[in-house]
Amino acid sequence: MAQALSRIPYPRTGDNLVASQAVRDVATTTAGKVRLTLLLAAGDDPALARTVRQILENVEGVTEVTVDVADAAAFAANRKPAGRALPVMDDRPAQPRVPAPTPKQYPNLGKIIAVSSGKGGVGKSTVSVNLAVALAQRGARVGLMDADIYGPNIPTMMGLAEPPMVINERIVPLEAHGVKVMSLGVLIDRDQPAIWRGPIIMKIITQFLGDVAWGQLDYFIVDLPPGTGDAQLTLVQSAEVSGAVIVTTPQEVSVGDALRGAKMFERVDVRVLGIVENMSWFECPHCGKPSSIFGSGGGERLARELELPLLGQIPLYPPVMQGGDTGAPIVVTDPQSSAARALAATAERIAERAGATAAR
Repeated sequence: MAQALSRIPYPRTGDNLVASQAVRDVATTTAGKVRLTLLLAAGDDPALARTVRQILENVEGVTEVTVDVADAAAFAANRKPAGRALPVMDDRPAQPRVPAPTPKQYPNLGKIIAVSSGKGGVGKSTVSVNLAVALAQRGARVGLMDADIYGPNIPTMMGLAEPPMVINERIVPLEAHGVKVMSLGVLIDRDQPAIWRGPIIMKIITQFLGDVAWGQLDYFIVDLPPGTGDAQLTLVQSAEVSGAVIVTTPQEVSVGDALRGAKMFERVDVRVLGIVENMSWFECPHCGKPSSIFGSGGGERLARELELPLLGQIPLYPPVMQGGDTGAPIVVTDPQSSAARALAATAERIAERAGATAAR
């Protein structure tokens, strides 16, 4: 193992990974599984993680390789004094993992698609809303669940304000633009803060899954909050998720957070369908020339690193934001705009990927 790692050059130092102490926390199991941490700085090529994984997969006896990427500067600031770069491994079998709860089957919800992001402000809810409406426009029966308990914006973006009815102790979802919708935002006052801990969040999400009269759906879109916390874990432990969609902007800070979000789903055995890059460029309304306000290529680099498809690039188009504020999704109000066409095409690719996942 150490020999294989020492053959991999580390461009920043001109030496190999081992001599540069860029590999930490190497752990193995008797079944041949390997896990390690690769320290990368801001200017390092993220493809190095894939190179490490591919080389170690060719080592005799190795059956699976997991490479966790960590920030080199943060690691150096927080590390404790240590001896060697590669800790000594003993041959004791790894402790058995505690089995995760078995997700419940919700056949009436159809394909459950989680829309997630590593950080806020990337337009995840905008993508969720337009994805749901675009699927409904294609004739599908679609449900949209707002799992962002702390910032439930879906009602505003779908033009909903009235509380739902309760019939036979089951909540009847609201409907807008051909989509059934449920959100905490229609159950509490607009100015009421959700100052709740994890167990309450978990309870709300499980109730939205099982206690809402969704009827028979083809697609169930779940708009998750930013990050990798209680809502994400509750969803994947409570229901069989068909796949996850990761939303990012071209910015590197967004891409880094999105990478962690994608890895979280991989860790819990939920297939990531692909990457959606939002706010890819601003299209001048006068000359049509695109301007990369938030940088360029971030979504493509992330998709390449994760070996996933780039499902769509959505341009920055002011009416998208205006439609979100007024409850008028852009795929409804201006379907011929470049943003609406990109969102509709993205919805089609996601549906194809989700179908392929379900057929596996």
